[in-house]
Amino acid sequence: MDYVIGVDVGGTFTDVVLRGTSGAISVAKCLSTPHDPIAGILTGVTQALADRDPAQVRRVVHATTLATNAVLERKGVRVAYVTTRGFRAAIPLGRYARVEEDRYDLRFSPPPPPVAAEDCFEVVERVSARGEVLTPLDADSVRRVAAEIARRGIGSAAVCLLHSYANPAHERQVAAILRESVPNVVTSSEVWPEIREYERATTTIMSAYIGPLMASYLSQLRTRLAGLGIHAPIHVMESSGGVISAELAARRAVATIESGPAAGVLAAAGAGFADVISFDMGGTTAKACVVRGGRPEITHEFHVGGKGSFGGRRAGTGVPIKTPAIDLAEVGAGGGSVAWLDAAGALRVGPHSAGSSPGPACYGLGGSEPTVTDANLVLGYLSSASIPLSPALADKALDRLAGPLGVSREEAAYAVHEIVSASMASAVHVVTVQRGIDPRGFALVAFGGAGPMHAARVAERFGISTVVVPAYCGVASAAGLLAGDLSTDRVLSRLDAPDPEAVFTSLAEEAAADLGVSLSDPAVRLLRSVDVRFKGQSHDLTVDWSPSREVLASRFCDRYRQVYGIAQEGEIELVSYRIRLTTPADAHARSTAPTPAPPPAEPHPPGARRAYFPELGGYVETPVHTRDTMERTLHGPAIVEDTESTIVVPPAWTAALTESHAVHLTRGSESP
Repeated sequence: MDYVIGVDVGGTFTDVVLRGTSGAISVAKCLSTPHDPIAGILTGVTQALADRDPAQVRRVVHATTLATNAVLERKGVRVAYVTTRGFRAAIPLGRYARVEEDRYDLRFSPPPPPVAAEDCFEVVERVSARGEVLTPLDADSVRRVAAEIARRGIGSAAVCLLHSYANPAHERQVAAILRESVPNVVTSSEVWPEIREYERATTTIMSAYIGPLMASYLSQLRTRLAGLGIHAPIHVMESSGGVISAELAARRAVATIESGPAAGVLAAAGAGFADVISFDMGGTTAKACVVRGGRPEITHEFHVGGKGSFGGRRAGTGVPIKTPAIDLAEVGAGGGSVAWLDAAGALRVGPHSAGSSPGPACYGLGGSEPTVTDANLVLGYLSSASIPLSPALADKALDRLAGPLGVSREEAAYAVHEIVSASMASAVHVVTVQRGIDPRGFALVAFGGAGPMHAARVAERFGISTVVVPAYCGVASAAGLLAGDLSTDRVLSRLDAPDPEAVFTSLAEEAAADLGVSLSDPAVRLLRSVDVRFKGQSHDLTVDWSPSREVLASRFCDRYRQVYGIAQEGEIELVSYRIRLTTPADAHARSTAPTPAPPPAEPHPPGARRAYFPELGGYVETPVHTRDTMERTLHGPAIVEDTESTIVVPPAWTAALTESHAVHLTRGSESP
């Protein structure tokens, strides 16, 4: 039997899912090792393999936060920025929109630019927006820049010349000269040849910034997996939900910045509902995304490393990245989020997390600060029998809050539970209500180690009546990795190109070469789209391609009305052309659904324990089941325990087990 492995490295836990050709699944969940992420991966892979032959592993798919962390922690390599004469100040000047906390700060200082001003260089050349050469490239100016970059010991360079998307010839010549003395050179025409030079420049810079780290990391991962006997190809999840080879990920590292969150959304999209809200709560963060018609919402620009809520994605506060990414909102709210009192004595939760080291107090690994996990243990939602948790340490941690607040321990714990649920609800609000979407028509798909514990309470805030908790919910992101196709995206800006078909063909051929496939292969799928705007405006929207101008105009106006709430018509122009090329990574992966694990030979009998539900007056004796001991319908309050997660069924909710081993929670007397 052959196997594929999905590996998702989070801030607190590393999840591993192993699937055989038959669809049978084995899972492992272990603490992440921030000092050496690969060590945690090897531990999880070893546990998932058990006594299986590692030589039978045919593919390893990986979601990693390496790129994100490198940007957030500013731990990438030093980069030299090379641009057209007269434009070197664009990066140091940057662009910034103040958030609420610093809007009136008279001592405000903007964040540092991604490249220091002294490391920005100019070369003599100029190309027009139509691709005409206005000033020929001065090769001597490039050689002088190359010599200075080498003298400073800078090993990575990002080249972004004005309007190189229209004519990349000068960029290619500059790169060829720089590569004689600079080890790593990235050009914007290779990374993302799209209009708007500032965003194109920052995207190129970020690729040069994290590319060497990604290449080194993936090389080490390949070597250390080989030490276990696994010599299979390694694939990496892209921000947009596709999967690319490790070699392509090293070259286009910027496409992996949102690698981790994308996998979970794919798992939610496969939950059996056309319209869902993906809700992923792990140990460090919680993420929400809308899936409509089985397709996650995609954005073509996001920000990383910014300020404010929702993962620092707020426009204008971080580094803009112009690559496709699943459009989600992220908050610093997870099982490891620390509860604390501010200067005014108000209770806060997060965004700081105890992570995997020292972890929540109840882990007994040296942590003492109260966390969401400690609060849930005090409330009786978690069991200390199935996993080694210390109720005494959790009680002690929550007493540190209860005393100053003047409330009981359980009241303090439930306040932490409520606050973190409200924080996560704000992420759902961003991807639904703030975008004109009524969440009541959606099912909430909950997963992650802590998501099913809070899902019903989050759903109640929006009038959502259906919550879906899929099988293997605690490792759903790792399972979602195995559902991703091999894919890659390409874009090219051309204002009303005279021959769009030629542009699409060129992009498709480049993408096919990257994936090593033939466009004539019937398994290869090609999706084409185009960015459209009203003539005279500067902002565009992406719609599916049609050779008919009338159809494009209709699709654009419909999309415009959906986004802005305004019905408007007018002359349109085409700005950029996009393709996505996909091909199945495994023949059996697309045809075989995951098989639920067989019930244990001696399943744990149903039990009960005291759990806290304020609508029932406090602690009440609550039935505790596993998926194997559940009755056809289970009325709340109740608790359903998984190996990697726990489902809390509050009063007024009903839980039912489906044939796919998913648990459907419905509010009131509705049937799932």
